[in-house]
Amino acid sequence: MRAEHDTAGTGGAEGVNGTGGGTGDSATPAETPAATPAPGPGTPEAPGAGRTVARSRRFPAVTQDTARPEGAGRAIPGAVSTPARQWPMLSVLAATAAGLLSTATGHPRVGCLVIGIAMIAAAVLRRALPSVGMLAVRSRFTDMVTYGVLGVAITLLALVMEPHPWLRVPFLETAVRFTVR
Repeated sequence: MRAEHDTAGTGGAEGVNGTGGGTGDSATPAETPAATPAPGPGTPEAPGAGRTVARSRRFPAVTQDTARPEGAGRAIPGAVSTPARQWPMLSVLAATAAGLLSTATGHPRVGCLVIGIAMIAAAVLRRALPSVGMLAVRSRFTDMVTYGVLGVAITLLALVMEPHPWLRVPFLETAVRFTVR
């Protein structure tokens, strides 16, 4: 009766001592409870003898290892130097640095536009390339949305920047006048 209890269930039964067993493979016909003889009244039962253990589909209670992030691979194979392998991240960083330098030298609109376009380019690179190296921080979808929203927001702020905005938003002047002035 004990063998039937240990192997019965939906494939999610735990193994010996409450530990999960693996991938949830089903037992072979020889391992089914009907094929396993139950011990008789005078037969001593050895620990684990005559019992089969169904593999568990549950996650382990204690994490054994950490998974690599989705974009943890290199953008180019390892035979190439490190800067060349990380070209997507380095190109976005170089454009952002150029935008910051432009802002620092007295051209804030141009600098913000360059930074915004660099963020939009990061979203496009994350979508288009299978491996982007360190540009991949979270899942592909989350990275694309984050880079894209930040890029569009920075670009729009650069376009409506005073004095003489390049883009006029009708309700923006009213909102600013109502809240600030």
